[in-house]
Amino acid sequence: MAKTSQKLLTLEQCEEMTGRKISTWRKAIAQRRIPFVRLGRSIRVPLEYIQALIDEGWREPIKNENSEKV
Repeated sequence: MAKTSQKLLTLEQCEEMTGRKISTWRKAIAQRRIPFVRLGRSIRVPLEYIQALIDEGWREPIKNENSEKV
């Protein structure tokens, strides 16, 4: 079993960080597509997973020589 020493986030915190609805997170958990920890009835997602998801989707802007500098 994989263990994490990172902070665990509630689904509400996941929603705030990513803009994805709680129902989307619940569906991904039900389908076992993301790692999670169940503490009683409460569900937590590792912060490191959410941060990796954000980092994976990050795109730098394309620099155009003809565009104005901001």
